[in-house]
Parts: sequence; structure tokens; C-alpha cells
Amino acid sequence: MNQTLTKRKKLKLESDLGWGYAFIAVALIAFSLFTAYPVINAFMISLQEYRPLGSTYVGLENFVNSFSDELFWKALKNTLVYTLLTVPFNIFLSFLIAILIIPFKKRTQTIFKAVYYLPAVASGVALAVVWLWIFDPLKSGIANQVVSFFGITNQNWLGSSATAMFSLVLMSWLSSHGTAIIIYLAALLGIDNSYYEAADIDGATFLQKLWFIVVPFLKPTTLFLLVTGVIGSFQVFQNAYLMTGGGPDHATTMVGLLIFNNAFTYFEFGEAAAQSLLLAAIIAFISYLQFKFLGKEIEY
Repeated sequence: MNQTLTKRKKLKLESDLGWGYAFIAVALIAFSLFTAYPVINAFMISLQEYRPLGSTYVGLENFVNSFSDELFWKALKNTLVYTLLTVPFNIFLSFLIAILIIPFKKRTQTIFKAVYYLPAVASGVALAVVWLWIFDPLKSGIANQVVSFFGITNQNWLGSSATAMFSLVLMSWLSSHGTAIIIYLAALLGIDNSYYEAADIDGATFLQKLWFIVVPFLKPTTLFLLVTGVIGSFQVFQNAYLMTGGGPDHATTMVGLLIFNNAFTYFEFGEAAAQSLLLAAIIAFISYLQFKFLGKEIEY
């Protein structure tokens, strides 16, 4: 009898394991097809002068060409400047808006969440068209109408090297922060009220509660938004492509746009693959530094 029960349990365990492996297999197949294979294929292409009807093995030549290409370094510098100007400000703005929303009742919070998240579901192309209208170099452009109040003449916002990068940065500052705001709100609601009550008993001010309670508890959230924000910023492509095309004089050429142009405008697939791998290595290194220096005191 006992042997029969043990055998049934063994068969059930084997059946459960089989279903478990079946579900994992689906994820593994998807990962292999859409992540692992493209990365391996990009590495193979980066070692070749790729041509559809006959490629030539060139070793590390594409990587050497990328390092000696001034435009690659300029695109990397533009991407770094864009990241430094946008990511910290966007995180701070999202945090500030979340702090302002949290005192409201739940229904009012929901309205604010919907309002701030709405641009995130809009098409990036549609938003770019709106911003093209805002930065219209003619007097009818909203940006020129605003600066005219201060006696400043019409500016060619996207067509001038002096203002093109600033225009893209301003677009990022004033674009959707809905996702970060919702993540911050969820983290703020997760802080136990007993901390605030204890602070009230000690006579703590609003700023003291913000600095000694809220900021430490939101460190994991801030680190998450910082890492994902830097990764997204280094991969920025759409805004530069649609708004300026990388110009003028490559003042807004980002690394993502440079890779796209090398691959699909100049058909230099090998060099584009090499630059994409270099970009991935740079992002991985920066992410490692962020976790190393900012994640020491964070518990997950």
C-alpha cells in the first residue's frame, strides 16, 4: 500500500516538473529567439564586412574604425550630455509631483495619475509633431511667442547648433513623467504611518520628515528609476530622428541615431553592429557603477 502511494506521489511530482519545464521552455524559446540570437548575430556581423550576398571576415576592424571615428565620439558626448541634463531633473520632477499629489484623497490621486500618465499612451510620432509646431522657427511657433515677451527675436530652435540640443532636453523635461510618478506614489504609500506619527511627536517639520523618512525609504525606487532612466536615455533615438535628424552639424546626433544611420542609410552593418555592442558595454558599465556606489545601503 505504502509503495503504491509513494509511486503515485513520484508520478505526480514528475508530472508537475514536466509542466514546469514546459512553461519555462516557452520563456526560454522567446528569450533565445528575440534576445540571445540577435546579440550573438550582432557579434558575428561586427566581425565582418557584411554584405547580403557574401560577407568578408575583418576581425576587429569595425571596432577599430568606431574608436577612430570622430562622429562616434561626438555622438557619445551628445548622448552623455543629454543623459546628464534630463535623467536627474526628470527623477526630481517626478518625485516632487508625487509628493504634491500624495496628500489628496484617493479619488483625486487617481485623477492626477490619469492626467500625468495620459501622454505615455500617446504615439511618440504624434507628440513629436506637436513639439515641431511648438519649436516652429516662424513667429507662429509657441516657443517664439513666449520668448517674444522678453524682447527676444525669433529663434530657429531645431535648426541652430546653439539651441537644438536644448530643445530636445526641454522636450524631455516637459514630456510624460507618468510612469515615474506612479512608481513614486506606490513607494510613498508603502511607508508605514507610524514613522510619521513618531516624527510628529518629536516635533519634526515637513522638510525634516521628507529628508529623514521619505528620502531613505525611497532610495530603492530612486535607484531603479535612475538605472532605467540612464539606460533609456543612452538608447534615445526617436526624438532626435523625428525632430532634428541628428543635425544641425551633428549637434544632436545620438549614438542610437548614428547606429541606425550606419545600418540603414549607409548599409555599414558591420560597423553598426560593432557600435551597438560598444553601446551595450557602456550601458552595462554605467549600470554597474550605479549599483556599486549608490546601492550599498539599499536592501531588496
